[in-house]
Amino acid sequence: MSHFQSVARVPGDPILGLMEAFRADPSPAKLDLGVGVYKDAQGRTPIMAAVKLAEQRLLSSETTKGYTSGHGDAEFGELLLRLVLGQDSPLLAGQRGGQRAGTTQTPGGTGALRLTADFLYHCLPGRGIWLSDPTWPIHETIFAEAGLAVHHYPYVGADNRLDVEGMLAALEQVPSGDVVLLHACCHNPTGFDLSRDDWYRVLDVVRRRELLPLIDFAYQGFGDGLEEDAWAVRLFAAELPELLITSSCSKNFGLYRERTGALIVCAADHDKLLDVRSQLASLARNLWSTPPAHGAAVVAAILGDPVLSLQWQTELDAMRERVLRLRHGLVEALQPFGLAERFAHIAVQRGMFSYTGLSPEQVRRLREESSVYMVGSGRANVAGLDEQRLGELAAAIARVC
Repeated sequence: MSHFQSVARVPGDPILGLMEAFRADPSPAKLDLGVGVYKDAQGRTPIMAAVKLAEQRLLSSETTKGYTSGHGDAEFGELLLRLVLGQDSPLLAGQRGGQRAGTTQTPGGTGALRLTADFLYHCLPGRGIWLSDPTWPIHETIFAEAGLAVHHYPYVGADNRLDVEGMLAALEQVPSGDVVLLHACCHNPTGFDLSRDDWYRVLDVVRRRELLPLIDFAYQGFGDGLEEDAWAVRLFAAELPELLITSSCSKNFGLYRERTGALIVCAADHDKLLDVRSQLASLARNLWSTPPAHGAAVVAAILGDPVLSLQWQTELDAMRERVLRLRHGLVEALQPFGLAERFAHIAVQRGMFSYTGLSPEQVRRLREESSVYMVGSGRANVAGLDEQRLGELAAAIARVC
């Protein structure tokens, strides 16, 4: 008898498969615009200097490898709350009966999403969740695997333009009590972000329809700045009694492999916050027991030290500004081919990703003819561009357009 006889093989993750194809490509001119990591001018994903300094301090001062608590590193949690909600947030000031926001540390932002999914399924049964169309593909599977009914609202149309009116019209029809997932900034995969006026309109619908907002905040600091990117999150936290936020330190601290993130809960009062956190600790116990410590300790060391924090912010600013230069540089490089207007949206988008508007066939040709790798939807990781090869890439795009 074979116990595994009925186990079928499933297709691999398309982005991971793209990575493998890129590695196997012998072309010296190959270009990886697929996987979502920041790369420097040498094509490396660097360790930030502030991170290295924090790790050196930890190496000499760490006294234990014991477990953290179910909610993770308490210092990390408090400092991350202030980074996300603001130093002077009334939710943290103990007003109106005590602190109204708390963190549960998770293995990356993905872990925060999975913990959220289990919380919604077990503690708010029957709620559906609404995702933007398109959204990060893992959003789809995480919530579906947890047993939630997954629905969609329009976000970017067939014309590769932000469809705010379609989004709002769809949200007006969402059943009261359902959950709506919103991207705080640097929308993945499109790079198109809502304006502040748009956010006020979304807030109005969410409040009137009594929806529960879940804001995915994976790219703080990569859009327009640490404070600017948190604007919508802080607006919703100030205006609504309840809010869920998934935060990731992968991009802005470069801690991709350390899996450092958190689920932030904002509740109507301190007692209800404790109720929710008790459920999260119980759910996390059955998922990963306690979260990994190293990345959280690094983040806490940086945010808790004014000198390290300033150095980190300076490095993050430089990363963001480089990505913005690459966006504008690519559009300029397309000018001689008469394509600058067609691809002008690349300079308007924010964050690491761009919905280029290239078709799956054009993406295939780019890969086969020019060894340029990007996701079949046309999503490109702008942070993977080489500033010295923008003209070469523009010429390759022109050949398939």
